[in-house]
Amino acid sequence: MIFSKGNKLNSIIPIRCPRCHKGKFLKTSVYDLSRFTTVRNQCDCCGLKYRLEPSFYFGSMYVAYGLGVALMVITTLISYLISSTFSFLATFVFICIVLTLLGPYINALSKIIWANMFFSYQENCSTDKK
Repeated sequence: MIFSKGNKLNSIIPIRCPRCHKGKFLKTSVYDLSRFTTVRNQCDCCGLKYRLEPSFYFGSMYVAYGLGVALMVITTLISYLISSTFSFLATFVFICIVLTLLGPYINALSKIIWANMFFSYQENCSTDKK
């Protein structure tokens, strides 16, 4: 990535392991709704266990809430800027469409942000564990 080694955005943006930034974090793609952003048990590259305790990712709901509110504000501003007359109903529909389309990605993003709050990057972690 364009960020320096150890930058948390190297893990967050591509949704990769918080420790090695190489292994996959999710079991399937973000938009595979059958497993809806299920987190793997551990990293395939460095062996990091992604769950510190049962229900560890319930805290990511707070992050998802913040991301959702930020997205609604941005969507409202865009609606206001591109429309000649501001309509609450049109803005509401626009927000619903955007949140429906980006909902799974927000969910995955909130989980990886939450994990990055608890796990740190290690440059020389053992990458031979599988």
